[in-house]
Amino acid sequence: MPLFRSANPTLREDVFQPSLHVEGEGKMTIRGTLAKTAFLLLMVLCSAVYSWSLWSRGMNVTPYMYGGILGGFVVAIVIVFKKNWSGYLAPAYCLFEGLFLGAVSAMFNHYFAEKAPFIVIQAVGLTFGTAIAMLLLYGSRIIRPTQKFKLIVFSATLGIGVFYFISILLRFFGIDIAFIHEGSPLGIVFSLIVVAIAALNLVMDFELIEKGSREGAPQYMEWYAAFGLMVTLIWLYIEILRLLAKLYSRR
Repeated sequence: MPLFRSANPTLREDVFQPSLHVEGEGKMTIRGTLAKTAFLLLMVLCSAVYSWSLWSRGMNVTPYMYGGILGGFVVAIVIVFKKNWSGYLAPAYCLFEGLFLGAVSAMFNHYFAEKAPFIVIQAVGLTFGTAIAMLLLYGSRIIRPTQKFKLIVFSATLGIGVFYFISILLRFFGIDIAFIHEGSPLGIVFSLIVVAIAALNLVMDFELIEKGSREGAPQYMEWYAAFGLMVTLIWLYIEILRLLAKLYSRR
């Protein structure tokens, strides 16, 4: 069941087929993918600092927030269908997402300035800590992405996406699913589950990157794989930030 090789739609198994390799072109490596991931992280940081600085100067960052998330979504869709453009579009995606993340993070930092002045730093630390832990668990084969494991994570990821989409539609009709946003016990449990599912997606992302390197995927797939990792990391960060906000709101 190759469909379930990764719950991340940007890192399906078929994108790493050796047949994609062009004669004379370099091959994908794990080291190259990690280097490009680091570069994309820098892109996110740069634009996040920019939108955060706008907020700190009292400017309206709502256009940057919505422009960032919508621009990132459009670019991500193009990348999925034009993988060989990843080297050009993945940095653009991260710049867009950085605008969104910087604005949202600044807002959370402002709202929780008294209860949790370091909430953003904590969220960043927990995101990278979780990623490193998942990498170690995968590298030591403590967590093995079996077909059953992949099916469960894929189904859970899809279910979360559908649930979020339905909740957004309901809000247009004035119906709010409170536990998604509030710090009730049920809301905290929900966020913990979502964070866990996002973290488990990293395990399968690592496997797909290792597989692409082993099977000699074309070198541009390093950009595509790095982009896929960024999609998961950004999701994980947002969910951890929301979880921390729920926990601190109970104080």
